[in-house]
Amino acid sequence: MENLLDGWGITLATFSPLAGVAVMMLIPREREDRHRLIALVTSLWVAFVGVLLLIWFDLDHTGQLQFVVDRPWIDVISSRYLVGLDGMSLPLILLTMLIVPMCIIYSWNHFPDPVNPKAFLILILILETGMIGTFVAQDLVLFFVFFEVVLLPMFFMIAVWGGENRRYASLKFFLYTLFGSALMLVSFLALFFLTGADTFSFAGLADAVAAGGVSGTAQLWIFGGMFLGFAIKVPMFPFHTWLPDAHTEAPTVGSVILAAVLLKLGTYGFVRIAIPILPDAAVAWAPWIGLLAVVGIIYGALGCLAQTDMKRLIAFSSVAHMGFVMLGIATLTDFGINAAIMGMVAHGLITGMLFFLAGSVKERFHTLEISRLGGLLVQAPRMGWIFGFCVMASLGLPGLAGFWGEFPAILSAYQPANGVPVETFRTFMVVAALGTVLAAGYLLWLLQRVAFGTPPEEFVDDPHITDTTRYEWISWAPLLALIVAIGVYPNLVFRLTDGAVDASLNECLRVDERVLTADEVEALGCSDVYDLGGGGSDAPVEHAAGN
Repeated sequence: MENLLDGWGITLATFSPLAGVAVMMLIPREREDRHRLIALVTSLWVAFVGVLLLIWFDLDHTGQLQFVVDRPWIDVISSRYLVGLDGMSLPLILLTMLIVPMCIIYSWNHFPDPVNPKAFLILILILETGMIGTFVAQDLVLFFVFFEVVLLPMFFMIAVWGGENRRYASLKFFLYTLFGSALMLVSFLALFFLTGADTFSFAGLADAVAAGGVSGTAQLWIFGGMFLGFAIKVPMFPFHTWLPDAHTEAPTVGSVILAAVLLKLGTYGFVRIAIPILPDAAVAWAPWIGLLAVVGIIYGALGCLAQTDMKRLIAFSSVAHMGFVMLGIATLTDFGINAAIMGMVAHGLITGMLFFLAGSVKERFHTLEISRLGGLLVQAPRMGWIFGFCVMASLGLPGLAGFWGEFPAILSAYQPANGVPVETFRTFMVVAALGTVLAAGYLLWLLQRVAFGTPPEEFVDDPHITDTTRYEWISWAPLLALIVAIGVYPNLVFRLTDGAVDASLNECLRVDERVLTADEVEALGCSDVYDLGGGGSDAPVEHAAGN
C-alpha cells in the first residue's frame, strides 16, 4: 500500500471523486438513497487516502515534494502531469477532504429546492477533484486546468439551487473569476515564452527566472496579472464585490465549500506560484498587497456592521479575515506565510461552521434577517451554544484556531522581508490590530441579536424550530474538535508548513535575523529568546537558538 501511495496516491485521491460521478451517472435519478450513499462512500474513501498520505508523509522533510508523479501529458506545449505534496499543500488538501464528506452528511436531509440529490452531489464531487488537483499540481497548465474545474460546478450550484437573486449572483461570480483567470493565463504564457523555458513546472520556471530569463519590468507586469487573477479569487478589496452576493444566494453547502476551500485557491496561488517564481516582483508589489490587505480588513469589518442579513455579514467577515491572510503573505517572510496558511485553515474551519449554522437557522426560522431573529439559546440551546463558540473562534479568542489565524499575521508585519519598507508594514500592523477590535464589535453584536434575548412572537410556538439534529452533529463535530485542537496546539499545522515555507521562499526574501537591536528586543519583551550579549543598546543581537 505504501508503494502504491508513493507512486499514485495523490492521483487516486484527486480522481476518485470522478469515479464516483461516473457510477452515479449510471443510476436513475429516482434512486436518491443510492446517490447519497455513493457520494458519501466516495468522499470518505478520498478522506481515507488522505489520512494514509498524512501517515506516510515524511515530517522531517516537509519542504520536499513527496508522492511525486511526473508523466508526459501535452508534449506539444511541454506540459507534464506533474503532481506532488509538501507541507504547504497538505493542510489544505486535508481540509478539503474533511469539508466535502461533512457537506454530504449535512445535506442528507437538507437538500435545497429543487430537490435533485443526483445533480447536486455530482457537482460536489467534481468540485472536490478540482480543489484537490489545484493543491497538488506542480505544472502551470495543470494548475490552471484544475483551478478552472471548480468554476462551473459552483456556478451551477448557485444558479440552480440559490436564492431569489441566484442568476445575478452566479453570473457575477462567473464573470469576475473568469476575467481573473484570463489575466492569470496570459501571465502564465508570458512567463513561459519570455523565459524560453522548456517546461511549465513551477521549479523549472523559477530557475529560468533566477537565471535572468525575464527583465525586471516584465516580471512586474507578469506578477501583476497573477495578482489580479489570485486576488479576485481570494477575494481582496476592491475585487470582493462578487463574494457577498454569491454567499447570500448560494445554498448552505455551496457557501460552506466556497468559504472553506475555494477562497484558499487564490491565497495558495500567491504562496505556491507568484512569490517563489517572481521574488523580485513580489518585493516591489508587497507594499501594495499589504495596503489592500489592511483596507480589506477595515472595509470588511465596517461592511459587517452595516449588514442586516446573517449570511451577508458572515460573507463580509470573510473579506476581513482573508485580509489578515494576505497581510501575512505580503510580508514575504517565513513567519508571515506560515501565519497565512494557518489563517487559511482556521478560516476554513470556523467560517465553514458559521455558514453551516446560518443554513440551519434559515431552515428553522425561514429568514436570516438579523432583526427578526433572537432567543436561539432558548429555543435551540445546543445550537445556540455552538453558534456562540464559533463566534468566539472567529473573533480570535486565544485557545481557539482563529487566534492563530490573526495574531501571528499581525505580528509578522513588524519585520517584513529584506527590501520591503519596514515602517510601512508596521503601520499596517497597527491598522490590522484595529480591525480585530471592529471584529469583536460586529461578531458580539451578531451573537447578542441571534442567540440571546427572548424569541420573537412569530416563532414562539413554531413546531419547526428544533435543536441540533443527528446529521448536523455528525457533520459539525469534527470541525468543532479541530477548532479546539489547533487552538490549543497550533503545531499541528505549523509542523507541516514551516519547512515547506522555508524551502519555497527565495533566498533574497529572507529576513536578516541580525536587524534587531538590544533595545528593540527588550521593547518586544523577547529578551529571553534572544542573546543580548554584552553589546550596547544599538548592537545587533542573535537568536538564542543560534538560527
